[in-house]
Amino acid sequence: MQLDRDTLAESYRTMATIRAFEERVGADSLSGLIPGFVHLYAGEEASATGICLELGEKDWIGSNHRGHGHCIAKGSSVEGMMLEIYAREGGLCGGKGGSMHIADLSVGMLGANGIVGGGAPLAVGAALSAKTLKTGGVCVGFIGDGASNQGTTAEAMTMAVVLKVPVIFVIENNGYGEFTAVSYHSGGIDLAARAASFGMEAHKVDGTDFFAVNELAREVIAKTRATNMPAVIEVAVNRWHGHFTGDPQAYRSAEELATVRLSDPLVIFKKRVIEAGLLPQELFDKIDGEVADRIDSAARAAIAAPPPDISTVTTDVYVSY
Repeated sequence: MQLDRDTLAESYRTMATIRAFEERVGADSLSGLIPGFVHLYAGEEASATGICLELGEKDWIGSNHRGHGHCIAKGSSVEGMMLEIYAREGGLCGGKGGSMHIADLSVGMLGANGIVGGGAPLAVGAALSAKTLKTGGVCVGFIGDGASNQGTTAEAMTMAVVLKVPVIFVIENNGYGEFTAVSYHSGGIDLAARAASFGMEAHKVDGTDFFAVNELAREVIAKTRATNMPAVIEVAVNRWHGHFTGDPQAYRSAEELATVRLSDPLVIFKKRVIEAGLLPQELFDKIDGEVADRIDSAARAAIAAPPPDISTVTTDVYVSY
Protein backbone atom coordinates (compact mmCIF):
# COMPACT_ATOMS: atom_id res chain seq x y z
CA MET A 1 0.00 0.00 0.00
CA GLN A 2 1.40 3.38 -1.02
CA LEU A 3 1.58 5.78 1.91
CA ASP A 4 0.32 9.29 1.27
CA ARG A 5 2.75 12.20 1.18
CA ASP A 6 1.83 13.53 4.61
CA THR A 7 2.43 10.11 6.18
CA LEU A 8 5.74 9.77 4.35
CA ALA A 9 6.86 13.17 5.61
CA GLU A 10 5.83 12.44 9.20
CA SER A 11 7.50 9.03 9.11
CA TYR A 12 10.74 10.63 8.03
CA ARG A 13 10.33 13.30 10.70
CA THR A 14 9.99 10.57 13.33
CA MET A 15 13.13 8.79 12.16
CA ALA A 16 15.06 12.06 11.93
CA THR A 17 13.89 13.01 15.42
CA ILE A 18 15.10 9.70 16.84
CA ARG A 19 18.49 10.14 15.14
CA ALA A 20 18.98 13.74 16.28
CA PHE A 21 17.76 12.92 19.79
CA GLU A 22 20.25 10.07 20.14
CA GLU A 23 23.14 12.05 18.75
CA ARG A 24 22.54 14.85 21.24
CA VAL A 25 21.95 12.53 24.19
CA GLY A 26 25.05 10.51 23.29
CA ALA A 27 27.25 13.60 23.13
CA ASP A 28 25.93 15.04 26.38
CA SER A 29 26.28 11.67 28.11
CA LEU A 30 29.96 11.53 27.18
CA SER A 31 30.32 15.12 28.42
CA GLY A 32 29.03 14.11 31.85
CA LEU A 33 25.79 16.10 31.63
CA ILE A 34 23.57 13.01 31.95
CA PRO A 35 23.67 10.70 34.98
CA GLY A 36 23.61 6.93 34.58
CA PHE A 37 23.95 4.71 31.54
CA VAL A 38 22.57 5.62 28.12
CA HIS A 39 21.93 3.06 25.37
CA LEU A 40 21.48 4.57 21.93
CA TYR A 41 18.99 3.48 19.24
CA ALA A 42 20.78 5.17 16.31
CA GLY A 43 20.75 2.99 13.19
CA GLU A 44 17.53 1.22 14.19
CA GLU A 45 15.08 4.06 13.48
CA ALA A 46 13.11 2.32 10.72
CA SER A 47 12.10 -0.51 13.05
CA ALA A 48 10.28 1.51 15.72
CA THR A 49 8.92 4.01 13.20
CA GLY A 50 7.62 1.45 10.72
CA ILE A 51 5.94 -0.61 13.41
CA CYS A 52 4.49 2.14 15.59
CA LEU A 53 3.00 3.82 12.53
CA GLU A 54 0.42 1.01 12.56
CA LEU A 55 -0.50 1.53 16.23
CA GLY A 56 -3.16 3.82 17.65
CA GLU A 57 -4.18 5.34 20.95
CA LYS A 58 -5.69 2.09 22.24
CA ASP A 59 -2.49 0.15 21.55
CA TRP A 60 0.49 -0.32 23.85
CA ILE A 61 4.19 -0.99 23.52
CA GLY A 62 6.68 -2.53 25.92
CA SER A 63 10.30 -1.47 25.62
CA ASN A 64 13.80 -2.22 26.89
CA HIS A 65 16.97 -0.44 27.97
CA ARG A 66 17.45 0.86 24.39
CA GLY A 67 14.05 2.52 24.40
CA HIS A 68 14.33 6.17 23.29
CA GLY A 69 13.37 5.33 19.71
CA HIS A 70 10.34 3.35 20.84
CA CYS A 71 9.18 6.28 23.01
CA ILE A 72 9.48 8.81 20.20
CA ALA A 73 7.83 6.54 17.63
CA LYS A 74 4.86 5.95 19.96
CA GLY A 75 4.37 9.68 20.41
CA SER A 76 6.15 10.68 23.61
CA SER A 77 7.17 14.32 23.99
CA VAL A 78 10.87 14.78 23.27
CA GLU A 79 10.85 17.71 25.67
CA GLY A 80 9.52 15.52 28.48
CA MET A 81 11.97 12.78 27.54
CA MET A 82 14.93 15.16 27.66
CA LEU A 83 13.93 16.39 31.12
CA GLU A 84 13.67 12.79 32.28
CA ILE A 85 16.98 11.65 30.85
CA TYR A 86 18.81 14.68 32.24
CA ALA A 87 17.16 13.92 35.65
CA ARG A 88 15.21 17.16 35.78
CA GLU A 89 11.92 18.26 37.28
CA GLY A 90 9.03 17.88 34.85
CA GLY A 91 10.43 14.78 33.17
CA LEU A 92 8.07 12.05 32.02
CA CYS A 93 8.72 10.18 35.28
CA GLY A 94 9.48 13.20 37.40
CA GLY A 95 13.16 13.10 36.55
CA LYS A 96 13.65 10.05 38.77
CA GLY A 97 13.58 7.19 36.26
CA GLY A 98 16.15 8.27 33.73
CA SER A 99 16.96 6.70 30.39
CA MET A 100 16.59 3.01 31.26
CA HIS A 101 13.28 3.42 33.07
CA ILE A 102 11.55 6.06 31.00
CA ALA A 103 7.82 5.47 30.59
CA ASP A 104 4.84 7.35 29.23
CA LEU A 105 1.51 5.69 29.92
CA SER A 106 -0.31 8.65 28.37
CA VAL A 107 0.69 7.43 24.91
CA GLY A 108 0.66 3.71 25.68
CA MET A 109 4.38 3.34 26.35
CA LEU A 110 4.69 0.85 29.22
CA GLY A 111 8.27 1.77 29.94
CA ALA A 112 11.86 1.03 29.21
CA ASN A 113 13.32 -1.74 31.32
CA GLY A 114 16.78 -2.20 32.76
CA ILE A 115 16.15 -5.94 33.18
CA VAL A 116 17.00 -7.81 29.99
CA GLY A 117 13.82 -9.62 28.95
CA GLY A 118 11.81 -7.87 31.63
CA GLY A 119 9.46 -6.16 29.20
CA ALA A 120 8.09 -9.27 27.48
CA PRO A 121 5.78 -10.35 30.35
CA LEU A 122 4.49 -6.77 30.67
CA ALA A 123 3.53 -6.82 27.00
CA VAL A 124 1.57 -10.02 27.52
CA GLY A 125 -0.21 -8.47 30.49
CA ALA A 126 -1.21 -5.42 28.47
CA ALA A 127 -2.45 -7.66 25.66
CA LEU A 128 -4.46 -9.77 28.11
CA SER A 129 -6.02 -6.58 29.47
CA ALA A 130 -6.95 -5.45 25.95
CA LYS A 131 -8.56 -8.83 25.23
CA THR A 132 -10.41 -8.97 28.56
CA LEU A 133 -11.74 -5.42 28.27
CA LYS A 134 -12.45 -5.86 24.55
CA THR A 135 -10.71 -2.61 23.64
CA GLY A 136 -9.56 -3.88 20.25
CA GLY A 137 -6.02 -2.93 21.20
CA VAL A 138 -2.80 -4.83 20.71
CA CYS A 139 0.57 -4.65 22.45
CA VAL A 140 3.95 -4.71 20.76
CA GLY A 141 6.76 -5.95 22.96
CA PHE A 142 10.17 -4.78 21.73
CA ILE A 143 13.00 -7.07 22.81
CA GLY A 144 16.56 -7.57 21.64
CA ASP A 145 18.34 -10.65 20.38
CA GLY A 146 19.91 -11.05 23.81
CA ALA A 147 16.54 -10.82 25.55
CA SER A 148 15.19 -13.53 23.25
CA ASN A 149 17.33 -15.99 25.26
CA GLN A 150 15.83 -15.06 28.62
CA GLY A 151 13.50 -17.31 30.54
CA THR A 152 11.09 -14.42 31.05
CA THR A 153 10.75 -14.13 27.26
CA ALA A 154 10.16 -17.86 26.83
CA GLU A 155 7.52 -17.82 29.56
CA ALA A 156 5.87 -14.74 28.04
CA MET A 157 5.70 -16.37 24.61
CA THR A 158 4.25 -19.54 26.11
CA MET A 159 1.63 -17.61 28.04
CA ALA A 160 0.74 -15.51 24.99
CA VAL A 161 -0.03 -18.65 22.99
CA VAL A 162 -1.88 -20.38 25.82
CA LEU A 163 -4.05 -17.35 26.60
CA LYS A 164 -4.41 -16.30 22.94
CA VAL A 165 -3.70 -12.62 23.50
CA PRO A 166 -3.03 -9.87 20.92
CA VAL A 167 0.69 -9.34 21.41
CA ILE A 168 3.44 -9.02 18.81
CA PHE A 169 6.96 -9.75 20.01
CA VAL A 170 9.42 -7.67 17.97
CA ILE A 171 12.95 -9.04 18.23
CA GLU A 172 15.29 -6.26 17.17
CA ASN A 173 18.34 -8.32 16.25
CA ASN A 174 21.26 -5.92 16.15
CA GLY A 175 23.80 -8.73 16.25
CA TYR A 176 24.87 -8.35 19.85
CA GLY A 177 23.51 -9.20 23.27
CA GLU A 178 25.38 -6.45 25.12
CA PHE A 179 28.96 -7.40 24.14
CA THR A 180 28.40 -10.92 22.76
CA ALA A 181 27.67 -11.75 19.13
CA VAL A 182 24.34 -13.41 18.41
CA SER A 183 26.15 -16.25 16.65
CA TYR A 184 27.52 -17.26 20.04
CA HIS A 185 24.96 -16.15 22.63
CA SER A 186 22.09 -17.84 20.76
CA GLY A 187 24.07 -20.83 19.56
CA GLY A 188 23.83 -19.74 15.95
CA ILE A 189 20.14 -20.62 15.70
CA ASP A 190 17.41 -18.82 13.76
CA LEU A 191 15.69 -16.54 16.29
CA ALA A 192 12.43 -16.32 14.34
CA ALA A 193 12.30 -20.10 13.94
CA ARG A 194 12.86 -20.60 17.66
CA ALA A 195 10.02 -18.18 18.42
CA ALA A 196 7.77 -20.00 15.95
CA SER A 197 8.32 -23.22 17.89
CA PHE A 198 6.15 -21.74 20.66
CA GLY A 199 3.20 -21.92 18.26
CA MET A 200 3.19 -18.42 16.78
CA GLU A 201 3.58 -17.09 13.27
CA ALA A 202 7.08 -15.69 12.93
CA HIS A 203 8.46 -13.34 10.30
CA LYS A 204 11.77 -11.71 9.36
CA VAL A 205 12.38 -8.30 7.84
CA ASP A 206 15.25 -5.98 6.91
CA GLY A 207 15.24 -3.30 9.58
CA THR A 208 17.09 -0.76 7.43
CA ASP A 209 14.11 -0.63 5.06
CA PHE A 210 11.26 1.38 6.56
CA PHE A 211 8.86 0.30 3.83
CA ALA A 212 9.52 -3.41 4.30
CA VAL A 213 9.10 -3.06 8.07
CA ASN A 214 5.89 -1.06 7.76
CA GLU A 215 4.30 -3.37 5.20
CA LEU A 216 4.97 -6.45 7.30
CA ALA A 217 3.88 -4.69 10.52
CA ARG A 218 0.60 -3.64 8.90
CA GLU A 219 -0.23 -7.23 7.95
CA VAL A 220 0.86 -8.81 11.24
CA ILE A 221 -0.76 -6.22 13.51
CA ALA A 222 -4.04 -6.35 11.58
CA LYS A 223 -4.15 -10.13 11.83
CA THR A 224 -3.28 -10.14 15.53
CA ARG A 225 -5.90 -7.50 16.18
CA ALA A 226 -8.55 -9.56 14.38
CA THR A 227 -7.66 -12.99 15.80
CA ASN A 228 -6.11 -12.31 19.24
CA MET A 229 -3.28 -14.62 18.20
CA PRO A 230 0.27 -13.59 19.07
CA ALA A 231 3.03 -13.28 16.49
CA VAL A 232 6.74 -12.56 16.21
CA ILE A 233 8.69 -10.24 13.94
CA GLU A 234 12.48 -10.49 13.87
CA VAL A 235 13.89 -7.21 12.59
CA ALA A 236 17.52 -7.23 11.43
CA VAL A 237 19.00 -3.87 12.48
CA ASN A 238 22.41 -2.25 12.83
CA ARG A 239 23.52 -0.86 16.17
CA TRP A 240 25.65 2.12 15.27
CA HIS A 241 27.10 2.69 18.73
CA GLY A 242 28.31 0.47 21.51
CA HIS A 243 26.11 -1.25 24.04
CA PHE A 244 26.25 1.97 26.07
CA THR A 245 27.84 5.37 25.51
CA GLY A 246 31.56 5.02 26.15
CA ASP A 247 31.66 1.33 25.21
CA PRO A 248 35.02 0.86 23.39
CA GLN A 249 33.52 -1.96 21.28
CA ALA A 250 36.68 -4.07 21.32
CA TYR A 251 34.50 -7.08 20.45
CA ARG A 252 33.68 -5.65 16.98
CA SER A 253 36.17 -5.76 14.12
CA ALA A 254 37.53 -2.59 12.52
CA GLU A 255 35.97 -3.70 9.24
CA GLU A 256 32.53 -3.99 10.81
CA LEU A 257 32.75 -0.63 12.53
CA ALA A 258 33.86 0.97 9.26
CA THR A 259 30.86 -0.35 7.34
CA VAL A 260 28.03 -0.50 9.90
CA ARG A 261 26.68 2.93 8.90
CA LEU A 262 26.58 2.29 5.16
CA SER A 263 22.99 1.02 5.37
CA ASP A 264 21.47 4.16 6.87
CA PRO A 265 17.66 3.85 7.21
CA LEU A 266 17.18 7.59 6.73
CA VAL A 267 19.32 7.71 3.58
CA ILE A 268 17.56 4.65 2.16
CA PHE A 269 14.16 6.22 2.87
CA LYS A 270 15.03 9.55 1.26
CA LYS A 271 16.56 7.95 -1.83
CA ARG A 272 13.49 5.83 -2.54
CA VAL A 273 10.98 8.61 -1.92
CA ILE A 274 12.87 11.21 -3.95
CA GLU A 275 13.45 8.83 -6.87
CA ALA A 276 9.75 7.98 -6.88
CA GLY A 277 8.92 11.67 -7.10
CA LEU A 278 6.84 11.59 -3.92
CA LEU A 279 8.68 14.21 -1.87
CA PRO A 280 11.39 16.72 -2.84
CA GLN A 281 14.85 17.04 -1.31
CA GLU A 282 13.90 20.52 -0.13
CA LEU A 283 11.21 19.11 2.17
CA PHE A 284 13.67 16.69 3.75
CA ASP A 285 16.12 19.57 4.32
CA LYS A 286 13.33 21.58 5.95
CA ILE A 287 12.38 18.69 8.25
CA ASP A 288 16.02 18.12 9.20
CA GLY A 289 16.38 21.78 10.16
CA GLU A 290 13.19 21.82 12.21
CA VAL A 291 14.14 18.62 14.01
CA ALA A 292 17.64 19.89 14.80
CA ASP A 293 16.21 23.09 16.28
CA ARG A 294 13.66 21.23 18.38
CA ILE A 295 16.19 18.78 19.79
CA ASP A 296 18.67 21.54 20.60
CA SER A 297 15.96 23.56 22.31
CA ALA A 298 14.76 20.55 24.32
CA ALA A 299 18.29 19.69 25.45
CA ARG A 300 19.08 23.27 26.44
CA ALA A 301 15.86 23.51 28.42
CA ALA A 302 16.64 20.25 30.20
CA ILE A 303 20.14 21.35 31.13
CA ALA A 304 18.77 24.60 32.53
CA ALA A 305 15.89 22.98 34.44
CA PRO A 306 16.16 22.22 38.19
CA PRO A 307 16.44 18.67 39.53
CA PRO A 308 13.43 17.13 41.29
CA ASP A 309 12.80 18.59 44.72
CA ILE A 310 14.05 16.35 47.53
CA SER A 311 10.53 16.32 48.98
CA THR A 312 9.39 14.15 46.04
CA VAL A 313 11.82 11.33 46.76
CA THR A 314 9.12 9.08 48.23
CA THR A 315 6.38 9.96 45.75
CA ASP A 316 5.47 7.73 42.79
CA VAL A 317 7.09 4.73 44.43
CA TYR A 318 3.87 2.74 44.64
CA VAL A 319 0.64 3.02 42.73
CA SER A 320 -2.85 2.06 43.82
CA TYR A 321 -5.13 0.38 41.30
